[in-house]
Amino acid sequence: MTDRIRVALVGDYNEAVIAHQAIPKALQLAAEARGCEIERKWIHTSSIANASEQLSEFDGVWCVPASPYANTAGALEAIRYVREQNRPFLGTCGGFQHAMLEYARNACGLEDADHAENHPGAGVPLVTLLACPLIEESEELALVEGTRIQRAYRCDRTTEGYHCRYGLNPRYQCDLFRYGLLASARDRSGQVRAAELDGHRFFLATLFQPERRALRGEVPAVVAAFVEAMACPR
Repeated sequence: MTDRIRVALVGDYNEAVIAHQAIPKALQLAAEARGCEIERKWIHTSSIANASEQLSEFDGVWCVPASPYANTAGALEAIRYVREQNRPFLGTCGGFQHAMLEYARNACGLEDADHAENHPGAGVPLVTLLACPLIEESEELALVEGTRIQRAYRCDRTTEGYHCRYGLNPRYQCDLFRYGLLASARDRSGQVRAAELDGHRFFLATLFQPERRALRGEVPAVVAAFVEAMACPR
């Protein structure tokens, strides 16, 4: 076990974004609960030129909300690096969307997969507008039994908050969830709201923003699990 961990926060920091206010608090609460120290560094996507060099010193990477990013390619490169190097990864909101996009392109052969916010006319619109935008909304979610996220929450249902307009296009779920990626949380209509990579040290992405719980003084279960994964040696 390590007493000090370093985490890279990949995204374009904006002090006005609620999730960006919550993330440092969530990490600190989770670190205190575990009894370790945590050091965080915000990495603007525009600064990412070589993810393997820039992220090698960190124990984990969190791809944060508030997309579109200044440098989508840089965000995707960062996600690919931690996925292929078996480093702990957490993606929330925009981080979820881009984790799904990276996996579709580089693990599922969907090279033309894209985000409709960036390219509305994409040939493979993997991430598209939600039928009902989830702007400052909450919804109840069913957690799939035996998944990492279900073990983190220690229950099979949770209610979480959002600030997003885009989600996973149901048309491509069969292509996406056939190579080890698991849909681990769904809303009442069955839409995917979280996914994780089977066999990976820690690779979890949520469309919702669990970090918001920290603004109420709660330790977010997902963030606690992420911190635990970073703190434990391979």
